[in-house]
Amino acid sequence: MEREYRDLERRLGYTFQNPRLIVEALTHKSYKKPYNNERLEFLGDAVLDLVVGEFLFHKFPKSDEGVLSKIRASLVNESGFARLARELDLGRYIYLSPAEENNRGREKPSLLSNAFEAVIGAIYLEAGLEKVRSIVVDLLEKTYPRIDLDTLCKDYKTALQELTQASHGVTPDYRLVSSSGPDHRKEFEVAVELDGRVIATAKGRSKKAAQQKAAEIALKKLKKERG
Repeated sequence: MEREYRDLERRLGYTFQNPRLIVEALTHKSYKKPYNNERLEFLGDAVLDLVVGEFLFHKFPKSDEGVLSKIRASLVNESGFARLARELDLGRYIYLSPAEENNRGREKPSLLSNAFEAVIGAIYLEAGLEKVRSIVVDLLEKTYPRIDLDTLCKDYKTALQELTQASHGVTPDYRLVSSSGPDHRKEFEVAVELDGRVIATAKGRSKKAAQQKAAEIALKKLKKERG
């Protein structure tokens, strides 16, 4: 049952004393065992919210609550956790059913994100908050060359693409709806479409800015629909 999770421990810089914990954290519900990683995922989500919030609190001593919340929201989400999971090559270690394996489950952002949260929950249970903090901060700094509001919050298009590829098997399209105003103060309206259906529109001072805003709205809408 161990397979190669010892390599994952080396990547994490942490060796589990209780092998059952790491195995449970890596077990997807499709694997049809008496246990799966959903409870550990629940715990890890709360731990990560705290650890990332504390990290940002100290990293940006002059930023107000609104800015800190936006940066945290850009890191503490499915796309952000999937990115950290990929840094660990976590997908190769997850226990999946053959059907989920054939459905490219090891590449799904939702599955990677959930497994990452579960692994963090397992480390927290066994080693406590200090060890989790060390691992997560180190991983964040390796994964993100820059951590600031402008860098993180501008990439909604990538996050939306990852989500729609996983949930719908397609990527969204962006269409210019209109442009108005004089050349030096033009405003563009862009629609983002999925499967031929408009899911969000937004305006911006450039086409790129409008696309990012539309992607942000679409991302929130799709996540709400998924519950």
